[in-house]
Amino acid sequence: MNIILQIFDVIPIQTKNNISWSQHLSQAVTSLPELVKHLGLPESLSQQGIEAHQSFKLLVPRPYLSRIEYGNPNDPLLLQILPSAAEMQNVIGYTKDPLEEADHNPQKAIVHKYKRRLLVITTGTCAVNCRYCFRRHFPYGDNQLAQAEWQSVIEYLEKHPEVNEVILSGGDPLMMKDALLADKIRLLEALPQIKRLRIHSRLPVVIPARVCDDMLTWINKSRLDIIMVWHINHANEMDSELAHAAFKLKQAGVTMLNQGVLLKGINDTVAAQVNLSEAVFDAGILPYYMFTLDPVEGAAHFDISIEDAQRLMGKVAAELPGYLVPRLAKEIPGKPAKSVFAPLFDTEI
Repeated sequence: MNIILQIFDVIPIQTKNNISWSQHLSQAVTSLPELVKHLGLPESLSQQGIEAHQSFKLLVPRPYLSRIEYGNPNDPLLLQILPSAAEMQNVIGYTKDPLEEADHNPQKAIVHKYKRRLLVITTGTCAVNCRYCFRRHFPYGDNQLAQAEWQSVIEYLEKHPEVNEVILSGGDPLMMKDALLADKIRLLEALPQIKRLRIHSRLPVVIPARVCDDMLTWINKSRLDIIMVWHINHANEMDSELAHAAFKLKQAGVTMLNQGVLLKGINDTVAAQVNLSEAVFDAGILPYYMFTLDPVEGAAHFDISIEDAQRLMGKVAAELPGYLVPRLAKEIPGKPAKSVFAPLFDTEI
């Protein structure tokens, strides 16, 4: 992790506990035996997940670990980050590039699938390695932009005046220090066509201290409408520090949305979905999308069928007001937009 921090030039930012978010990153757990011991789990979990760990390394910060129930091998947060033997099964239909992003990668670091918005791969690292990640096999090495190469993104946008929204993704864009982010955003702001900046990040979920004064400074100075897309899958991921981070962003005028992934054995119950929607909305975040799993190689054991997902969301819709029911969606390669699926109700089955 120290090497990662040097590459992305992350700077210390103090939290109320006098621990910076970069220090939290440097102290993240990367050892499977250490994780198992720290959480009081059966030692057998170390052995059964070792091959998966070698294929896709364990990485989880300690603030996130603190929300995992000690001694519970079925904890819904643990299952999102614990390497499992199931990842090594070869399942037909699950590929390294499930969204066929390589077909929409016209130049380094750019993914341009949709007409009016453009996605930029800003970094190749995250603060946590989620086992279901659809980019777990993405060729980040071929798409890593050096600071001097950011101009190539601006030039591409100048040639595509129809694009009015830029999405920062990764990896995780908030792995960059705020000074670098601010420099990049100023270049975007100089393009009159750009109206909105969207940031997709899981870093403030696993380390809420990432929402710091330096981040709020460039947000407050920007002329762009800024949308923060959180990635929260379970109500247990919410705690007071995360809620406080969300409050600070809301006070800064940031529009906040949540995009979750429907995961078998983690949040595929009515109670889990209802509690998640209530928890994120209480923090000022609007439940937006609940995606079915992208069929990425190594994650088939998390998947549930579209029809089962529709039935589940039908029961969730019966429990919540409409604005708390996220849209059930799937990204299907070749389609001009996300595919949204209506809830199925018992009377329709």
